[in-house]
Amino acid sequence: MKKYPRTILFSIIASSTIAGLILIPSVWLVITAITVPFADLITILSRGKTIQILINSIVMVSLTTLCTILIAVPLAFITTCTDISYKRFWTAMVCLPLVIPSYIGAFAYVSTFGPNGTLQKMLLPIGVEELPSIYGLSGTVIVLTLYTYPYVYLTTRAALKTIDPQTIDVSRTLGVNRWITFSRVIWKQIYPAVIAGALLVSLYCLSDFGTPAIMRYDVFTRAIYIKRFDLGFSAILSLILLLFAIVILSMESRAHKSVIDRKTIDFKGTLQIQLGKWKGLSTVFPLLVAFFGIAIPLITFFGWFSLDPVYGSVFTIPYKHIFNSVLVSFAAATVITLASTPVSHLIVRKIPPWYGIIQKSSYIGYAMPGVVIGLALIFFGSRYLGSYYQTLPLLIFAYAIRFFPLSIGSNTAAISSVDIGLVHASRTLGVGPIRSFLKVTFPLVTPSWLAGFCLVFLTVMKELPITLMLRPTGFETLVTLIWMAEDANFYGDAALPIVMLLIVSGLSMVLLLMQEDSNGHG
Repeated sequence: MKKYPRTILFSIIASSTIAGLILIPSVWLVITAITVPFADLITILSRGKTIQILINSIVMVSLTTLCTILIAVPLAFITTCTDISYKRFWTAMVCLPLVIPSYIGAFAYVSTFGPNGTLQKMLLPIGVEELPSIYGLSGTVIVLTLYTYPYVYLTTRAALKTIDPQTIDVSRTLGVNRWITFSRVIWKQIYPAVIAGALLVSLYCLSDFGTPAIMRYDVFTRAIYIKRFDLGFSAILSLILLLFAIVILSMESRAHKSVIDRKTIDFKGTLQIQLGKWKGLSTVFPLLVAFFGIAIPLITFFGWFSLDPVYGSVFTIPYKHIFNSVLVSFAAATVITLASTPVSHLIVRKIPPWYGIIQKSSYIGYAMPGVVIGLALIFFGSRYLGSYYQTLPLLIFAYAIRFFPLSIGSNTAAISSVDIGLVHASRTLGVGPIRSFLKVTFPLVTPSWLAGFCLVFLTVMKELPITLMLRPTGFETLVTLIWMAEDANFYGDAALPIVMLLIVSGLSMVLLLMQEDSNGHG
């Protein structure tokens, strides 16, 4: 067996242990599912409810993905390849829905368009007593589309910037009309990026719990949460959901790789089409998208501050919930950042030969929806962890599985930025390992390390299903307060927590963009 330095050996042992721990929920899930008696398995799979959940999930994911493409591709083209006025403003506006978690968007839409909602009350004086139901498939697709299309928009916009404007000029010179030019020249070059963004949307929709739950639409995540104490049924559903997620993630990885592998040339300018008389009208589309995605929720949220006290304590600051959210998020971010460091070390050094297995195991959180992790740890914890079940350590462990990939990315970037020659030079000059780390390594890794820490911290604060399923009894956070307020229609109670989470979401997006930008220049 090859002899490794002590630091590498430590990283191998720590990383292998961490990877094993991360795999516990998925291994438990597989074992539980395959130990279900065959007769019971056939009964569960052939049950009308199971088939309906499968159909509902496929229809929801397919419709939402299609709708995001239909919105995002024209938006990206208008805001990137035309002379639309205030281009930067519209680009920022159509990206802003990423700041609003979809379950908060669903909360806003139910409050505005639901039974006895704001819109119905406004229309009541003119005789409108009932509006079409916002619940079910239509409401779920509308909300998910409005808050996930930026994934497709951003990848499409990046691809559009790589198109050589001269190819369009040649096509137009040859007398080819605009639609054929788009389909044969532009679409051919951007469709891998569109597919990559669309698969991200599919993965998000398949994993989302809050929106279908608020819209009362039965898909995998909602059914697993409701039936979480029916072990056989929920385990089979979770395994099916996990397999779907792994397939989509695999497809997304291939699509993303094809986008990266494409040969890109830095052209002198991005393709620009003169809109002429259509210039003013072209702003209507981004305006409508921004109105439904941003304006309606914000008007709704801030409107809650004027509610009658019967709808909740609007101006009562939830100190306990804020403290608990910060406490658990800080603890989770610390644990995840420290634990991901030895894994990132092996990924950068590309050792040992089986480091790829460790890396793939560490990324399993991308494929595991929060509700599946929650279900697995509910049963695993109640059976094998004794007094540690329904405690903060178990909750933090669940967060670690879900968000470990976020920290791996930033830590890998941090370690890659360290020139190993500088470390060797420091040691050659007689500087000890600890002082060498503090003087050479630490200053180089700190920016990426802190960015990753903050990104995990802010993301944990927004996590819904894991928090609902695994929090200790009596441990309430901003997320659980919002959820209880929605369930009881106490909108006032949710006003301040939602504003706080929107600020957190905004900071998360800024950090994520900064991290991607730094990785892109690394």
